[in-house]
Amino acid sequence: MHSASTQEAPLTPGLVFEMMQAYQRTAALKAAVDLDVFRAVGEGPGDVASIARHCKASERGTRILCDFLVVNGVLAKDNGSYKHTPISAAFLDPRSPACLASIAQFLGNAALHEPTHHLAEIVRSGRTTLPGAGTVEPDNPVWVQFAQTMAPMMAPLAAPLGQVVLNGHNGSMKVLDIAAGHGLFGIEIAKQNPQAHVTGLDWAPVLRVALENAEKAGVKDRYDMLPGSAFEVNFGGPYDAVLLTNFLHHFDVPTNVGLLKKVRSALKPGGRAATLEFVPNEDRVSPPMPAAFAMTMLTTTESGDAYTFDELASMYKEAGFTGISKHPIPMSPHTIVLGNA
Repeated sequence: MHSASTQEAPLTPGLVFEMMQAYQRTAALKAAVDLDVFRAVGEGPGDVASIARHCKASERGTRILCDFLVVNGVLAKDNGSYKHTPISAAFLDPRSPACLASIAQFLGNAALHEPTHHLAEIVRSGRTTLPGAGTVEPDNPVWVQFAQTMAPMMAPLAAPLGQVVLNGHNGSMKVLDIAAGHGLFGIEIAKQNPQAHVTGLDWAPVLRVALENAEKAGVKDRYDMLPGSAFEVNFGGPYDAVLLTNFLHHFDVPTNVGLLKKVRSALKPGGRAATLEFVPNEDRVSPPMPAAFAMTMLTTTESGDAYTFDELASMYKEAGFTGISKHPIPMSPHTIVLGNA
């Protein structure tokens, strides 16, 4: 017989209810960002009336929203007043240099959420219900929003990627940044190596955001733009390094192998190709965030996926790369995968 202390806790349906209502957590956080709740809480005094005035919102709505954020661990409440938790102070208050609040605009984009309402249909068909190629449809405006709002989330990954790609190299070099987006990864290499010249490849409206960021970083004179599709434009080169950050997951294996072959042909002998990806373990269910990313690809692309390291390494090898290695970024769900031409 089991003693009372070793008996398993009784089963409850709590997890079922939490999953069915999880959409409320997304909506609440985006609403709080849109209303500027976190700035109001940070500036104090934190009572409902003052937060409501700052947010130009009703006191009833403000109270219920802030209580919901407390319930979910985003804010704290003391004697009727709301205060920051360490996480909200660091990552959600616009006054913090580490604030990530802008990512709510892209990650909370209604167009990206809409396919989830048809998930059963998507599972049956194996592809998104979004028109055409989904989010990778040419000149999709969602990528301008990505470039404009997701930089705070990606910025901490840029320095580690730059260190892995450069590997101490500080001489003259040419770098191609495919699907450059905000441009931060190529820009970081230009910052770490004053002799690096970077070419950003993306849709023209997106590259304008990257060029603005290059100017802010003081490397605009070493940053060129190559507008168009990575599958269609001539890469030029040869390059010492090619970056494919957060890109391969949008496509199926044959498409990625074809692209990697094109990348390899644009590299100098011994050049390096670096991807930055959500890379789940071989069991495909851990760690949670990289593993769960496959759902995003299912709902928004025709054939994308979250690929394991073995799958990515196999693609690299088929494209002719050697010396394939993985470099997990500490405190991040991302992994750098590197291959040599």
